Amino acid sequence: MRECASCRGKVEERYRFCPWCAAPLRLKVVELFPPHPLVEGDAAKALRVSRDIAEEDERRHVRFSVWNAGDQTPRAQAAVSLTEEEAARLSAFLADRVDASEAETLV
Repeated sequence: MRECASCRGKVEERYRFCPWCAAPLRLKVVELFPPHPLVEGDAAKALRVSRDIAEEDERRHVRFSVWNAGDQTPRAQAAVSLTEEEAARLSAFLADRVDASEAETLV
């Protein structure tokens, strides 16, 4: 068991938040996204998104990294961090479903 840094209560490893004071116990939340199955060349890649939960708002950020799982030792090929504001803008962009007739053709 570990100890909550906020209230010093004993907490099992499986908890993300202290059951006694609700303080976050992890500094980061991570999600892994597999590639689109029909896009050639992406089969051995994955997108890892982590959200750092810092005490200070100005240090909070969301980090995206592209991982190559085809190697014996998976590793990040590229990474970028976004502010909370830019992550919210990206979320809105992804949530706005665009019809093909509305899309621009980029050359």
